Amino acid sequence: MNRIISTAIASVIALAILMSTLFVVDQRQFAIVFALGEVKQVIKEPGLHFKLPPPFQNVIFLDKRILTLDTPEPDRFITAEKKNILVDAFVKWRIVDPRLYFISFGGDERRAQDRMAQIVKAALNDEITKRTVREVISGERGKVMDAIRTKVSEEAKQIGGEIIDVRLKRVDYVEQINNSVYERMKSERARVANELRSTGSAESEKIRADADRQRIVILAEAYKQAESVRGEGDAKAARIYAQAFGQNQEFYKFIRSLEAYRESFKTRSDVLVIDPNSEFLKYFKAPGGARK
Repeated sequence: MNRIISTAIASVIALAILMSTLFVVDQRQFAIVFALGEVKQVIKEPGLHFKLPPPFQNVIFLDKRILTLDTPEPDRFITAEKKNILVDAFVKWRIVDPRLYFISFGGDERRAQDRMAQIVKAALNDEITKRTVREVISGERGKVMDAIRTKVSEEAKQIGGEIIDVRLKRVDYVEQINNSVYERMKSERARVANELRSTGSAESEKIRADADRQRIVILAEAYKQAESVRGEGDAKAARIYAQAFGQNQEFYKFIRSLEAYRESFKTRSDVLVIDPNSEFLKYFKAPGGARK
């Protein structure tokens, strides 16, 4: 019985020792095997691996994926014009030399993040102090990011890292400068608006004056043509009347008298006081206008 118990205990101890010598490396990780603080082996390939049981050898794992360094608050920098601006940037980086990275930070990712943030801030300061606000915000923003990426990459290699990308998310003035900039922009827009309004008013007056001139010319031309047509009509009517009068003077007088009667007695309420022997009523007395 004691032999069985001893065998079971020995088996458990052997299994525990065996399990302590096995470890699995994930495809997203590096594994560093070290003994007494000294790096013995760096494992970059995933799979099942062996080591000596503790305390002879221990294993720590490092993330081989792309990491992001994103500052929670924008940092303040001074441009070549001695103006303060706020810059919010982020960095994409990863570990490429696990041994050097472990020696630099002891595997502490927080220390590595702090160190990387210092490197990025120093590179930003070097580049922004060389340029004006306009260049940083729009004119040479791409060049600024390329220069920062180059400087940060050189520093990152010394701690076992590799820079994938550096981006400026936001570049803005500090609050005090923002107010003055907005006021200047507002006054500039107001000046442009006034210029456009003045130009528009001048063009409007010019167009209105030209339209009035054209209207007067058109009316004068139309009046001229109307008077010409009216004169031609009156002349033609006079000729027709003269011809009719010449052919039968008595009939012409009769027709003209009928027209005069029609105009004089348009309604029943019209009253005309006249001498019965008047020339105006001669055709009421006889069809031919002869007196009886």
